[in-house]
Order: sequence, then C-alpha cells, then structure tokens
Amino acid sequence: MNFKIVLLLFPVISFAQQLKTYDQAIEGTAVSFKMVAIPAGKFQIGNKKTNATPDETPVKEITLSPFWMCDHEVTFEEWDLYFKDVTLPQSKVIDGVTRATPQYIDLTWGMGRDAKQPTNSMSQQAAMMYCKWLYSKTGFFYRLPTEAEWEYACKAGAAPDFELKALSDAAYFKENSDNKFHKVKQKNPNAWGLYDLLGNVSEWTIDQYDPAYYQTIKSKDPITTPGSKYPRTTRGGSFQDEGAQLYCANRTPSDAKWNQRDPQIPKSRWWLTDGMFVGIRVVRPSQQPSREEIEKFYALYLK
Repeated sequence: MNFKIVLLLFPVISFAQQLKTYDQAIEGTAVSFKMVAIPAGKFQIGNKKTNATPDETPVKEITLSPFWMCDHEVTFEEWDLYFKDVTLPQSKVIDGVTRATPQYIDLTWGMGRDAKQPTNSMSQQAAMMYCKWLYSKTGFFYRLPTEAEWEYACKAGAAPDFELKALSDAAYFKENSDNKFHKVKQKNPNAWGLYDLLGNVSEWTIDQYDPAYYQTIKSKDPITTPGSKYPRTTRGGSFQDEGAQLYCANRTPSDAKWNQRDPQIPKSRWWLTDGMFVGIRVVRPSQQPSREEIEKFYALYLK
C-alpha cells in the first residue's frame, strides 16, 4: 500500500485532542446519525481465552490513531436515501457514485424494513459505495472500519467477558433474537456509547480476510489491502449466531455461498441473497485527506 493511502486511513495522533462526538446531518433530509469520537490509544488485539481459534491468536499490542465511528449500524432510513436516489445512475460499470441495482427478491426474508432496522444483505462493494455517496452528500470522508479499529471500539478500553444474561442486555443473538434482526439501539451501549457491535447484524470491515491476521499485522494502524472478492472480513456476529460466538475478537470470512441463490450471471456486485445477516457501520478518520487522495482510495476499493 502506498504512503498516500496509508495517510487516508490513519492520520496523526496529535489531532486526537480535537475530536468531539457530533451528529451528521444529510443535506436536504431530516435524517442524521451520531458519530462517536474514538480516542487514540493502545490495546491488546486478539483473544486470550482458552476457546480462542487459531486465527484469533496471538494477542499483541496495537496502537491506533483517533477516528469517529457511528454509534449504530446503518439503518434502512439512512441506506434508502442512497438506494432510492433517482439522480444516480444504476450501472454495472462503476464510475463516480452509482446507485445499487434493484433487489430481485425480498432480501430481508420477511424480517421487516422498518426505518430503524439495520440495512442488510449488501456486498462489501455496495457498502463502500454507500460510504462514497455519504462523502458526496456531506463533504466528509467516510469508509468502513479496519478490523483493528472495529475490535478496539468493541473492547472500549477492556475485553468484556459477558455471561449469557449480560450479553442479552447488550446484543441480539440466536438465543434471544427470534431469528431476526431488530431495530438498532434497543440494547445497552458499550462503554464508549456504541450500540449493537455484538449481534443484530454482522458488520463489514474494510480488510481482506487473512487467517494469520493477528500474527502478521503491523503494530500501528494495521490494514490489509484488497485482493480477491473472497474472503473479506465481517465482525461482531449476528442474530443467527449463538451467544458463545459473540465476542470482540471473533472474525468471520465472507464466502461465495452468501450469494449462492443470486439469479444473475455473473453474480451481483451489490447484493447477497444468502447474507441476510450482514450489515454495515461507518467510520471517519480524524483528518480529512485531499480530494485526489479520497478519489484514489475509493477507486482502490471499488474496482
């Protein structure tokens, strides 16, 4: 990865003191969402527990620069401003901001499409296009979190060890979800004011999945560069997962089977017919890069 792309993702730590939580309005609408200021810091990435899988070890210390993270998973109310924006072209050739193609089946599978429910079933590329659309609407550079950022935000200064009862207060999972996702922010937030990081819908990160991620990542602001379409990494678990699978270090690689019932040839770049459990959450780095750098970044992840 070149130097400019690294700067896009991880600005200098000295900027951290200026970060404040804010509400992001979307111009021309009544919709807004809260971006929580996440401080720069060090943390132990990985899993020390005896149930740790090989791709969750070894534990190592990571340093992260400051950033903002949305306090909730992107909702249908927010997503539909992009998805139903008729001023955008719907094209298989992505140039600029392109609107996602129509869904060919009910990709909520009857779980509902309430404005406050988390949007779901989109590919990582569609998630990144939503981020680019947000940039076009707000002027601020939004993207998906890295795995390290996501785990750091999830742990929020510690690695919570939930008993099942306590987890029920913080997350929707197999034992309490009734096999469906729920409105965001119905459970207790973590110590940094972030909701539903565990459970409800699993969340895309920006990283290519690497089984040796914890062994090979750099100690400061790690990121893996995009490669093949599969696998990419999701985090947090979902309403379909058992409670034991919901912890901050758990990693799930994407799989072509998540789109096996897609009737299109080639498979859709936008939708996951069998990934109804996948959603998104956005972050914003603390220092705005140049317009040229932003365009290069989106081009890298949307190619």
